Amino acid sequence: MNQPATYSESELVNLLRSRSEKAFGYLYDNYSGALYGIIHSIITNAETANDILQDVFLNIWKKIDSYDPGKGRLFTWMLNIARNAAIDKLRSKSFRDGLKNQPISENVDITVEHGATRPSVNDVGLRKVISKLKAEQRVLIDLSYFQGFTHEEIARAMNMPLGTVKTRIRSALIQLRTLIQ
Repeated sequence: MNQPATYSESELVNLLRSRSEKAFGYLYDNYSGALYGIIHSIITNAETANDILQDVFLNIWKKIDSYDPGKGRLFTWMLNIARNAAIDKLRSKSFRDGLKNQPISENVDITVEHGATRPSVNDVGLRKVISKLKAEQRVLIDLSYFQGFTHEEIARAMNMPLGTVKTRIRSALIQLRTLIQ
């Protein structure tokens, strides 16, 4: 019996709940790229992001019975699992300790221009300065300024009120201003 090329959301959920491996393969093939994108925007190390993606799909497989279609779409539910897993990893002590042991990048050369010895944002790179922000702020700045999402798109993707997104981005920008002065 051939499986259809596409499933409706309700068909997919029912097949996943009945533990269909073909449906799970379909889910992975069609949604892993989008979920990886949100994970990688939070955890920039590709290997770690891939590990989290695998954990996310394992969680989806285990928790599919807890999905409630009345509360939102399947993709939104999976996106929240992925985002939360990435943020949890970012906050974990083992991850933070691992970052402390990373070698200093070769592109962090400090050049002396016009007699100034203090590094500027351009010398160390804006991403390095942004890495000093809280995880939640870093994600919002990345989505807004590096990936080009609008505040409304971020609010939908992160399942946050629009006002909260705007306030947190503003707070992050204020903190960035103090970091680069």
